[in-house]
Amino acid sequence: MSEELLKPVFIDAFDVDDAWFQCLSAILEHGHVYTITKGSYEGQKRLEFDFVTIRIKKPSHQIIPIIPEGMSIPAPTDMDYIQGYLSYLLTGQKTETEDYTYGERLVDAKVRIKEKNGDKDMVREMPLNVNQIEEVIKIYKTQGFGTNQAVMEIGMPSDIKLIDPPCLRLIDTRVRYGKLHFILYFRSWDLWGGFPSNLGGLQLVKQYMAEEIGVDDGEIIAVSKGLHLYDYAWDLAKMRTNKLNLAIK
Repeated sequence: MSEELLKPVFIDAFDVDDAWFQCLSAILEHGHVYTITKGSYEGQKRLEFDFVTIRIKKPSHQIIPIIPEGMSIPAPTDMDYIQGYLSYLLTGQKTETEDYTYGERLVDAKVRIKEKNGDKDMVREMPLNVNQIEEVIKIYKTQGFGTNQAVMEIGMPSDIKLIDPPCLRLIDTRVRYGKLHFILYFRSWDLWGGFPSNLGGLQLVKQYMAEEIGVDDGEIIAVSKGLHLYDYAWDLAKMRTNKLNLAIK
């Protein structure tokens, strides 16, 4: 029996629009189809890369996808949404029904502790008193650029017990060649809707941090073993990439 190996894909893109288009085209050609047994949209089919690395050289050039005129395809995001998403990333606000937000984990992380109060289970939140965005800015401004420690973590060990654990787990940073670069890891990532909004919002965060540090804005390199398209978006992706006759197996 022949040994089946993972098929890593590398996308070298100019801006976010280019990265989105290239990923749509590549996943239709190289994606793996499977049925979700646990997680969002359980029971549905998903088309997914085994592993993908996406380099975006000029993410500030065009941070939202462009849908050509005449295509009856809804835009996956817009600048109004991304501006709202930016505030989500830069504040710790969350609703009572949310276990976390990316913004909370970045600027006001808390550990949730379950306790007994008589016969009732209570949840207490213990603040960690750290703003990771401001700490990374401080590291670069006061200790220089020769470090590999300026990393911002979204995930924490207890997330394994959540029904919907964070998709974005890590925002690593580097200042090199006079620019601030982001290296991202997504455990799971919706290519149609999540990818453009996530990258657009994170690009605005990077621009803010670069300005605060006093360097230029740099690249984004994103990696994921779970970049995917849900089956409802397969035909949309075929339309956008002009691959209407492609059969997905």
